Amino acid sequence: MPRLPFRIPLSATPSPAPFKSLLFKGLPVVSLILVATQACAPAPSEQSSSGVAEPAATTSAAETGEGSTAEGDSWTVAPSPELPQDRPLVAGFVVTDGVYNTELAGPWDILQHSVYQIQPGIVTVAISPDGEPITTAEGLRLIPDHGFADAPALDILVVPSAEESRGADRENDALVGFIAERGQQARYVMSLCWGAFLLAEAGLLDDRAATTFPPDQPGLADAFPRVDVRQGMSFVHDGPALTSQGGVESYTAAMYLLDHLYGPEVAAGVGGGLLIPWPPESGSVEAVVLTPEARDAAD
Repeated sequence: MPRLPFRIPLSATPSPAPFKSLLFKGLPVVSLILVATQACAPAPSEQSSSGVAEPAATTSAAETGEGSTAEGDSWTVAPSPELPQDRPLVAGFVVTDGVYNTELAGPWDILQHSVYQIQPGIVTVAISPDGEPITTAEGLRLIPDHGFADAPALDILVVPSAEESRGADRENDALVGFIAERGQQARYVMSLCWGAFLLAEAGLLDDRAATTFPPDQPGLADAFPRVDVRQGMSFVHDGPALTSQGGVESYTAAMYLLDHLYGPEVAAGVGGGLLIPWPPESGSVEAVVLTPEARDAAD
């Protein structure tokens, strides 16, 4: 049976049920639950020879300002920023051939589900280089909402991991240029797994703390000396940059961002609909959150 393109349509009036409508070409709209299980782990022959990096002692201390957290954790959610009240935030997901399902679908679900808890919430859009369909690493055929040329203004730029994020995609001038330009204009940039390599290539992680897929943390540090690569962390939030180890930890980073933007009640509501406990159990998530105050103190 041939694979069918699908798209996740935007809707000004969200359904009350926490599901997405998937529109299959030539078929009626149906409601589905999509369970993505594929992490961005490379084949064993492609993994870094150094193996999983051990946590560095300097990364587990509290480096935070005021915010919500589970009691006993070494990090807190950075204080919520002022957000526009007359329009939704726009989160643009950069998708290319070979993008991994988990790093795309997990954060997409969480950010889009904001509309079930608060208005105006977040609108999610998929952006491919030319607006043409792409095929994920696991074989899903995705019809993007936009190409680079007609992409809307973005509040949040999301770069999921793809098969070539560490390699050929870094040599793609159009891709890196779009990420650099739109990342500088956005309120936040977010990478999952190897997506950090593209943020770094675009200069968006210079002089900032970040993380990536554990076996490739040494490679990120070697390739980009200006990036302060943190090991053993589920996610790192430093200024406008939020980076994640990827895989199922992509969900954690997206939940954190939702809490940061809208507060713990909204995040807990979204988590309840997706069966993701939030805030996480005390001590279950190692992370680094650097607020401007923490940076000033360090300097």
